[in-house]
Amino acid sequence: TAWNTRQGQLQDGQRIAVKKLSRHSSQGPDEFKNELTLIANLQHRNLVRLLGSCIEGDERLLVLECMENRSLDAFIYDKTKSVLLNWQKRLDIIVGIARGLLYLHQDSNLRIIHRDLKPSNILLDKDMNPKISDFGIARIFESEVHENATTRPIGTLGYMAPEYLTSGIFSFKSDVFSFGVLVLEILSGKRNRVFNQADICLNLLGHVSTSVNAFLPSVFLNVASNSVFDFLMNT
Repeated sequence: TAWNTRQGQLQDGQRIAVKKLSRHSSQGPDEFKNELTLIANLQHRNLVRLLGSCIEGDERLLVLECMENRSLDAFIYDKTKSVLLNWQKRLDIIVGIARGLLYLHQDSNLRIIHRDLKPSNILLDKDMNPKISDFGIARIFESEVHENATTRPIGTLGYMAPEYLTSGIFSFKSDVFSFGVLVLEILSGKRNRVFNQADICLNLLGHVSTSVNAFLPSVFLNVASNSVFDFLMNT
C-alpha cells in the first residue's frame, strides 16, 4: 500500500490517525497535494475530516480524525464481524455513503469525482457511521463539464465503470457505478470477483443479475437477520 497508517493521541486526549506516504510509493507529490487540497476544502459528516498535515523533506503526512472501526471491508467480508451489521445498520451505511457522494457531486463548492470508491476507502467511526476517504486520484469538474477522458485509467478493478476501464471516459456516473458495486457487496458480503457456479463463470454483478432474473434474490443476500423482506416492507 502507498500509505502507512498509525493511530495516536494528542495532548488534549483527542485520538487521531496519521497517514504517512511511503517514500517508495508510486503516488507522487502531485497526488499527495491533490488529496490534501481536496480534503482541506471539504466538510461533511460522511467525509473523513482533515486535522493537519506535514510536508518536510521526503516526509508526507496527513493527520485525520480517528476512525475507531477502521474500514468497511474489515466487516462485510468477515463472517464473524459481519453479524454486527444487521439490515438497519447496512442501510444506514449505504445511505451515509450516498449522502457523502451527493455532497461531492452536487452540494460542495467543488464538484468532485472520487474515482476510487470501494469498501477499503469507506471508514467507520465508533458509531459505525461511514466516511469516504482517500482522494488521491479524485478530480474536480468545472460546472459546465460533465465528463472527461484519460489515456491511463486509474482505480481498482471490479469498481471501475466499463466506459472508464475500456475508453478512459469518466464522469459522475463512474462513481455511481462504483457505489452500485459497493451496495451489492454490503448486501451480499461477497467481493465483486469472478467465481464459478454451475459451470458458469460470473463476477458478483453477473451473479446478481442472473439471480434477480430468476427471482432468487436470497441467493446473493447475506443472512444478517431472519427476514430481509420484513425489514424492507417496514422501512
